[in-house]
Amino acid sequence: MTTETIIGETIDNYENFINPALAKLFRFMGLATVEWEAEGSIIRDINGKEYIDCLGGYGVFSLGHRHPKVVEAVKEQLDKMPLSSKVLFNKPMADLSALLAEITPGELQYSFIGNSGTEAVEGALKLARIHTGRTKVISTINSFHGKTLGALSATGRDLFRDPFKPLLNGFEHVPFNDITAIRAAMDDETAAVIIEPIQGEGGIIVPDDDYLPAVRKLCDDYGALLICDEVQTGLGRTGKMFAVDHYHVVPDILTTAKALGGGVMPIGGFTATPAIWEKYITSPFLHTSTFGGNPLACVAAIAAIRVLQDEKIVERSAKTGAYFLEKLHGLQQAFPDVIQEVRGKGLMIGIELTKEGIGGVLMSEMINKGILVAYTLNNPKVIRIEPPLIMSQELVDRVMKALAEAVEVAHDMIEDL
Repeated sequence: MTTETIIGETIDNYENFINPALAKLFRFMGLATVEWEAEGSIIRDINGKEYIDCLGGYGVFSLGHRHPKVVEAVKEQLDKMPLSSKVLFNKPMADLSALLAEITPGELQYSFIGNSGTEAVEGALKLARIHTGRTKVISTINSFHGKTLGALSATGRDLFRDPFKPLLNGFEHVPFNDITAIRAAMDDETAAVIIEPIQGEGGIIVPDDDYLPAVRKLCDDYGALLICDEVQTGLGRTGKMFAVDHYHVVPDILTTAKALGGGVMPIGGFTATPAIWEKYITSPFLHTSTFGGNPLACVAAIAAIRVLQDEKIVERSAKTGAYFLEKLHGLQQAFPDVIQEVRGKGLMIGIELTKEGIGGVLMSEMINKGILVAYTLNNPKVIRIEPPLIMSQELVDRVMKALAEAVEVAHDMIEDL
C-alpha cells in the first residue's frame, strides 16, 4: 500500500466514521498527512517529514515521545500482567500511590488512580461533596476541567456547557485571579473551590502571587476544600513539580493526569489528605474504576516520575522556559502590532496575539516550517507553547527562527486580518 493510499484512506475514515468537521479542520490547517512515528521532541509523518513538537499533546509529552525508560517499563509489565484482576493486591498501583504521596506537597497521602484528567476531576468533586456534606462548588470563568458531565459543570466556558444544560446543580463561576469575587461567592454551603493554579485553556493565565494563598485562607475560613487541578500544570510543566509549589500552597485535593503517563500510557488520579479520605475508607467501593490503576499505566507513571527526579527534568523545565520566555519577550517587543503579550512559567507559555485572525496565519506558517503549535481552547488569540521538558536549547533556537519568520509574515498582513 502506498503512502498516498494510506493517507487517503485515513482521511476518508475520519470523514465517514469519526467526524467530517475534524477532517476539514486538519486539511485547512495544512495537516493533511498521517503521524507515523515519534521520538523525543520530534514527530515524523508517513512521508518522513519531521515536526518539532511544541504542543506536546497539550501537556502529555513532558518527557518527549517514547522515553526509553518508560517504554521499557511498559514492555516488561506487558509480559507479566497488563490488566489487574481487581481482587488481588496490585503492586504497581500501590507503588505509584506511595510515590505520589512522596512528591505531592504537604500531607496529601491517599490516591485514587483512574484513566484521565476528567476522571480525576470527577473523583475529586465527589470526594469534596461526600466529605463536607455540601453541594456548592466554586470554579472560575474560562477554566477547563474536562467535558464529562461533572467536570463540564466545573468548566468555565459556556460554549462547551450550554449545549448540555441542565448540568449538575450547585456550580458557580467567578472571574479568575479575583479574590474579591471568590469571597463574595463563598458561603456555608460551599463544598469546594476548584481551580487551576495557572489557567491553561483559558490562555495561559498566571495569577498574582497572593491569589492562591488567599483562596486557601478563604477555604479554611469557610470549611470548604481547595481542589487544585494540576492535570496540565503538574509534574514539572511550570518549572516546579506542581504549580502550587510556586505559591507555597497545599490543596486538600490535587488532580494529576496528562504527563503522569510518561507520554506512553493514559492515566489520571486525585490525591487527598487522610482526614478527607475518611468516607472512602469507611466505604471503599463508593468510587471505583474497572481499568483505573491498571499495571501497565501505573508502571509507566512510576517510570515517568523517576525520570523526572533522576534526570532533573523539573529544573530543566525552569531553565529552558526562562530562555524561551526571554527570546519570546524580545520578539514581542520587535512586533507589538502582532504579539500583545507573552506570559507563562517554565515551559507552559502563552503568546497572546493582537487579533484573533493572526493565529491561523502563524499556525499555518509554523506547520509549513515543521513546528507543531495550537491555540488554547478557550482563547483563540493565544498560541500555546508546551513542548517536551527535555527540549534542547538548539531546538528552541530553531523554533524561534521559524516563529520570527512567521511573525514577519503576519506583520505584513496585519491590515487584512
